[in-house]
Amino acid sequence: MTENSQGRDPGGDESPSVVPEESKATILVVDDEIELCRALSKLLRRNGYHVLTASNGEDGLMTLRQEEVHLVLSDLQMPRMGGLELLKTAKVISPATEFVIITGHGTIEMAVGAMKNGAYDFIEKPFSTTTALNVVGKALEKQQLLAENHELRKKLEEIQGPDNIIGNSLAMQQALDTTRQVATSTATVLLTGESGTGKEVFASALHRWSDRSRKSLITVSCAALPETLLEAELFGYEAGAFTGAVGQRKGRFEAADGGTLFLDEVGEMSMTTQVKLLRVLQEGVIERLGGNATLNVDVRIIAATNADLPSLVRDGKFREDLYYRLNVINLELPPLRDRGADVMLLANFFLNKFNERNKKQIAGFSSQAADAMGRYSWPGNVRELENAVERAVVLGKDEIIDTGVLPRNVVDGRQRFDVLSMPVGTTLKEAEMALIEATLESTNGDKETAARILGIASRTIYRKIQ
Repeated sequence: MTENSQGRDPGGDESPSVVPEESKATILVVDDEIELCRALSKLLRRNGYHVLTASNGEDGLMTLRQEEVHLVLSDLQMPRMGGLELLKTAKVISPATEFVIITGHGTIEMAVGAMKNGAYDFIEKPFSTTTALNVVGKALEKQQLLAENHELRKKLEEIQGPDNIIGNSLAMQQALDTTRQVATSTATVLLTGESGTGKEVFASALHRWSDRSRKSLITVSCAALPETLLEAELFGYEAGAFTGAVGQRKGRFEAADGGTLFLDEVGEMSMTTQVKLLRVLQEGVIERLGGNATLNVDVRIIAATNADLPSLVRDGKFREDLYYRLNVINLELPPLRDRGADVMLLANFFLNKFNERNKKQIAGFSSQAADAMGRYSWPGNVRELENAVERAVVLGKDEIIDTGVLPRNVVDGRQRFDVLSMPVGTTLKEAEMALIEATLESTNGDKETAARILGIASRTIYRKIQ
C-alpha cells in the first residue's frame, strides 16, 4: 500500500472516506504480510469500519463462521490456504459476504479467475489508499443493496396474498380488508379505479375467498366484443339465432352457474345489453338468443370499470337502475402513486418473475434505480411497473438493475408527491419536521423509503422522530 498523491499517512485521518453516514460495516482483512494487514486495518478503522484480521485463510474461515462479516479483503497467495480457496469456501459459509482480492504483480490472471468465482473486484499491489477505499466502498454498497433486496423478498413472501396481491401500504391493506369482508357475502361488487390497478386480480381474490370458490370464475371483457357477439357470449344462443349459429351454445352466465361472473369494463356495455343484464340481477333468469326458454342461473356478479359511471348515467349512456344494482359494494383500488413502498415490493416480485422467465439471475435494483422508481408517478399503475421491470430484465447485462435500463420517462419523470408549502417565518426545525412528516405520509410510514427520498440515513429519521 502506498501513500496518496499528497503524501499523507496512508492510515491518517485525512484519507478520503467513502463510508455511508452512520455505517458500521464489518470488514475481515486476511493477509500473511503483517505490516500490510496492520496498515489496511488502521486505514479502514479510521474511515469508520469495524475491522477483523486473520493472518491466513484457515483463521479467516474460522472468523467467518463466528462473526457477521460484510466484506473480506484477502491476499491471493498465502501459505496453507490461498485466497481463491478461501473465496470458494467463504461463498458457501456466508453467501451474502462480498469478497475483494489483493493481488501482486504477475497474478492478474488468477485475480480475474477469482472474480469468475464470485469476487467483487481485485486490488493490485502496490495500491493507494484512495483506490483501496473506493473499491471497498463500492463492494459494500453492492453488499448492502443485495441485503436490502433479500429483506424485501422476505417481506414479500410474508405479505403476499392470494392471486399475487402484493401490498403493505395503508391504502392496499384497507382494500384487502374490504375484500375479505365482502367476499363471503352474496352482494354484487363494483371494482373502480384507474386502469392497471389490478381489478381483475381483486375479482379473482373475491371469488377465491367466497363460498363459490369450488365453482368457476368466468371473465368477460365488455369492451372486447361488439354488441351482438357480447350478448351471444353472455347469454348463449340456439341454432339459427343468427348467421353462423349452426348449433346450440351455452353462454357465460350458464358456465358461471353457482360461481362468479366478472364483467370487466362494464361501462362499455350497450344500452340493449344493459337491459338484459339488469333482468338477470333482478330476477336471476336468462334467455338464450333465438330461444324462448327461461333459464334460472345462480351467479354472483363482480363488475369493474375505470370509467366515471355517474357521469355516464347523467349523460344517458348508462342506466341508473343498473348502476345502483352493480354498485351495492364499491371497492375503489388505489393508484400505485398512493402506495408508497409497495412500488419496490412489486418491482422485486416482477424481477423474480421475469428472471425465471428469461433464465437470468439479476439480484436487485441499484439505489439510483429505486429512487427513480419511487419518485415516478406511474400513470399506468401496476401494469406500467410490470412492463418497466420486464424491459429492464431483458435489456440488463449486469447483476443489478440501474437507471440505464429503465424507461427514460421513469428516470426523468415527475415526483409523485404533492408540493409542501409553509408560511414565511417557519423555523428551519419546523420546516425540517414538516418535510419529514409529509414524506413519511407519502410513503405510508415506510422510514427506509422516506430516508432514501430525503437523502439521509434511516437512523436520522428515527432520531428526528424521537
